[in-house]
Amino acid sequence: MQLSMLTAISPLDGRYSNHTKQLRSIVSEYGLIFYRLYVEIYWLIELSENAQISEVEKLSHDEISFLKKLLDEFNEHEAEHIKNIEKTTNHDVKAIEYYLREKLEGHPTLKKLPPFIHFACTSEDINNLAYALIIKKSRDEILVPQLKKITEQLNIFAENTAECAMLSRTHGQAATPTTLGKEFKNFSARLTAHMKQLMQVPIVGKCNGAVGNYNAHVVVYPEIDWQHFSKHFVESLGLQWNPYTTQIEPHDYLAQLFNALTVCHTILIDFCRDMWGYIALHYFLLKKSEHEVGSSTMPHKVNPIDFENAEGNLGIAIALATHLSQKLPISRWQRDLTDSTVLRNVGSVFGYALIAYQSILKGLTKLIPNTVFLKNELDQHWEILAEPIQMVMRRYGINDAYEQLKLLTRGETITQKQLHNFIATLAIPNAAKKELQLLTPSNYLGIAIKLAKNKEV
Repeated sequence: MQLSMLTAISPLDGRYSNHTKQLRSIVSEYGLIFYRLYVEIYWLIELSENAQISEVEKLSHDEISFLKKLLDEFNEHEAEHIKNIEKTTNHDVKAIEYYLREKLEGHPTLKKLPPFIHFACTSEDINNLAYALIIKKSRDEILVPQLKKITEQLNIFAENTAECAMLSRTHGQAATPTTLGKEFKNFSARLTAHMKQLMQVPIVGKCNGAVGNYNAHVVVYPEIDWQHFSKHFVESLGLQWNPYTTQIEPHDYLAQLFNALTVCHTILIDFCRDMWGYIALHYFLLKKSEHEVGSSTMPHKVNPIDFENAEGNLGIAIALATHLSQKLPISRWQRDLTDSTVLRNVGSVFGYALIAYQSILKGLTKLIPNTVFLKNELDQHWEILAEPIQMVMRRYGINDAYEQLKLLTRGETITQKQLHNFIATLAIPNAAKKELQLLTPSNYLGIAIKLAKNKEV
């Protein structure tokens, strides 16, 4: 069978391939090859900038343009050529070196540079920087913008439903009212806070040779401050330099990043489950599509499938990210290869996350607040006003306020008339009685409306 959406083993490249296409040029094998080539080319340019490396003349504007053009014009055909070289070398990074050598040997002035391609580098100098660039681009240009879209939509819902009173449910039971908007704002605020944490995780890289000590560098050019050189190069790529490593960058930042991403995903699972529950309670109706079906046998069904899809894919993203965060910082002695095969699944974490984000955004477009139902439900639960009544009683020195309200309301469905009759018997000022009698389940909201409309969060 030929590889296609129908024959792909992973749903990332099969059923959901249209949802993950943004990631293909970044986290795929093609993407890894491209960023390895990117690092090799910029390392060569960096070497040429150092006057102490006299054997490499400073590259001219035209020569640098030629090198950068190799990146600008890189395509699948070139990547296939590199894979063909790898069939001979049986080494993926060495194949990049040989490919770049081919390109330079055809240039009139750069043909003298091949000895300095991959100069003093171990494969992991190239790999760790390539992965760091992949992760930075994926986080900054794809994942976080999608998460921001979700928070923007949550904030729109918060604003639009800020005054839509709803019955809270603590332990699944009727509780002090809130508003739909305040509940959306809760999730928006949580997600915003942890997106900031995600963006604050430094993306780290190293370039220091076979076991992190610049051994070969110092033998060949002992007069060069290789730590300064390495730091400048890594930072020129937009990354944070790590001065202390073995052969591999220890991946501690990756554990931080995946843990931060997992917190964001856990918040979104919490949101999806709440939306699923509110839909089940009829707090929301779902927009119907004429040609869709909700069940193969039950024609009436309109299911919350987008939130279910998101929850499932977020769970897979969390599971993979958890393994990566726990495994990647561990390497036997100066290096083993277990990190290499695990790192190839970075794109899967991002892919499942991206599917989930798009499902959440789609699900939000289908939500219709069921305001009539919400109002009717509140009107059936006057017992929730036991809380403010007993607090006012306490203010005026009634010692057994809680016990009196417990006796009246616990486990009972109370009417407005019953509560007002109770209030009339209280030994509190008449003005306080009148204030209590103005309370309803729909207006006992505290500052929920203000919180929902707060644009500073």
